[in-house]
Amino acid sequence: MVQQARAARTRQALIRAAAEAFAHDGYARASLPAISGRAGVSAGALHFHFPSKDALAREIEGAAACSVRELAECARSAESGAAGTLVAAIRRLVTALAADPVVRAGFVLSADPARGDGTAVLDTWHDWVRDTARQAHEAGELRAGVSPEGVATVVVAATVGFERLGGPGRDPESEERMLEFWTCLLPRLTAAAPARMAGEPVAVQGAGNSMAGL
Repeated sequence: MVQQARAARTRQALIRAAAEAFAHDGYARASLPAISGRAGVSAGALHFHFPSKDALAREIEGAAACSVRELAECARSAESGAAGTLVAAIRRLVTALAADPVVRAGFVLSADPARGDGTAVLDTWHDWVRDTARQAHEAGELRAGVSPEGVATVVVAATVGFERLGGPGRDPESEERMLEFWTCLLPRLTAAAPARMAGEPVAVQGAGNSMAGL
């Protein structure tokens, strides 16, 4: 039991260390010796848990995709409608990108050409945003001329763009800048958008629905 607990701690330390390395350096530049050193474990222990850098990356991509699905689904609210759900999910994702290196690394790896088909996180986020935007469109919550696929493209591109420009965690003001960006963008996509994303909820009426902005 003690050995199992120690092995679990070592595995989690390696995942976190690899996530931090991938998020900061990208897949190609992050090295296994640097990851094992960051985690404080031996090279042998790293290879026991993960036989290759690709195995580490796939573990992080899968964990990040699960986290994105969970935070997105937790944002669903019948009271706020689909557009309000989208706003809440974006705010949750902004927080996760700033606080969780695994989620941040998942998006970095998804956009990294060195990973080839490692797009699990981007695909998960894109599909969820598109499906939720489609529900908002059917409920009349999107602005005229705005398509669900257009919303998905803009939201995903912006998410990746912020990571490419530096990423939360490197700049203390990055999360604030992301929130400011979304606050400016969302009113141009939805028929009735929240006045802001931070602070206490703001109720906005539109298309027969009350949309809670976070």
